[in-house]
Amino acid sequence: MQVSQAVGNVPGVRAALVAMATELNVGLLSGMGFDAPAEARPTDLLVAVHADDDGSLGQALAAVEAALAQRVAASQTGFGDAPSPRTVGAAVLRHDATLAFVSTPGQYAFADAMDALNHGVSVIVFSDNVPLHQEIRLKQAARERDLLVMGPDCGTAVVGGVGFGFANVVRPGPVGLVAASGTGAQQVMSLVSTAGVGISHCLGVGGRDLSGAVGALSTLAALDMLAADDATEVITVVSKPPAPEVAETVRTHAAGLGKPVLFALLGEGQPDLTAAARGVVEAAGGTWPQPRTWRPSTPPTPRPGYIRGSFAGGSLCDEAMIIASAALGPIHSNIPLRPDWVVDDDLRGTGHVMIDFGDDTLTQGRPHPMIDGSLRVERLLADAADPECAVVLLDVVLGHGAHPDPAAELAPAIARARAGGNGSGPAVVVGLVGTDDDPQGLDRQATALAEAGASVHLSNAAAAREAVRLAGGTP
Repeated sequence: MQVSQAVGNVPGVRAALVAMATELNVGLLSGMGFDAPAEARPTDLLVAVHADDDGSLGQALAAVEAALAQRVAASQTGFGDAPSPRTVGAAVLRHDATLAFVSTPGQYAFADAMDALNHGVSVIVFSDNVPLHQEIRLKQAARERDLLVMGPDCGTAVVGGVGFGFANVVRPGPVGLVAASGTGAQQVMSLVSTAGVGISHCLGVGGRDLSGAVGALSTLAALDMLAADDATEVITVVSKPPAPEVAETVRTHAAGLGKPVLFALLGEGQPDLTAAARGVVEAAGGTWPQPRTWRPSTPPTPRPGYIRGSFAGGSLCDEAMIIASAALGPIHSNIPLRPDWVVDDDLRGTGHVMIDFGDDTLTQGRPHPMIDGSLRVERLLADAADPECAVVLLDVVLGHGAHPDPAAELAPAIARARAGGNGSGPAVVVGLVGTDDDPQGLDRQATALAEAGASVHLSNAAAAREAVRLAGGTP
């Protein structure tokens, strides 16, 4: 995905796809105006570039060659080395691994993850679009082997200070997380670390783990592991809205662990992620600082109208909808809080609308919006052109794996949105998730977004309440 994005940024390139020849990716070629190769197999690499002229095409292909050569060079250790392992199990045996990371397309992830479990190691399944019945089988197999399956769709994990997937740079410390939420965990970890309290581990378990179907199989195992870990003194469980009966099972199990366990389970009437982070900091003996805010030079004034939210993080979208709906009523979405608040397939809706652009159905065959913000830029400008839109609400998530400079992509669009057709565009509010040590530079990102006209908050909950206020509501 990152190679595709880099090639797509070459001047004169209209579209680029560098991906494995899965059925989905082959199907994407027709939308780019190419004929699909008849003999393509899922193990083949597709390279498709639509460029304005031969010069741009040549530069694009050179960028592909350079990127692929860099990856080959990084994997080589010298003349005469044995060929690379062709299975996860072979890699485990060769390198005496203790943890496997699977990021193959969802329809193939089960075999690789099961191979890891069969060779005695826990596994992080970064892959999304893994069938539910396969997730359940993997987690049952892990329980039988006293191992842990993190995921599927485990976007964030930190094990012994090493980040996997999308991970912020956090200080080491006594707080362990069990997270059925990727960006929710990033928000909590970033706020806790910024408060001066560090993280021992973050064990991501996948957003479906606390559903009725999965029954917290990985959450219960992860709690036991953190309870047995000497480096972990305080545990917190972070989750998208869970099934109530499963949440109760987790609470009952946690009560017998012998370590303090706090909960950040999103839902109506529950503490938001910032309040949960404060509780964690204080339980660990730290002092809570008020999360920082950056204001534009010309602050917008409240006006009646609708909030239109575009999110990269599903949990951040959930949190914003919970806060906004309590003050404003129904929030329509592709991941609605209530079934009758769902938007149509075109993602348009009337009234207040918030869209999770990181949902599995929107990331098939394209980079996650934390890597590529182009869809959200288009949506931002479309929402800003709607005279009924009073506020555009966005999240921006920093850290390893995310876009190297998201402000460079979003700030020009924010400035255009704020200007509007007659200089009276909607307010723009950003929830910025990150730490001072993240590679993108937290203060630099926040300053650029504020200079473009956005109100920037390190607390996603605070950003949602600001959006409610600016839309004429009472947060």
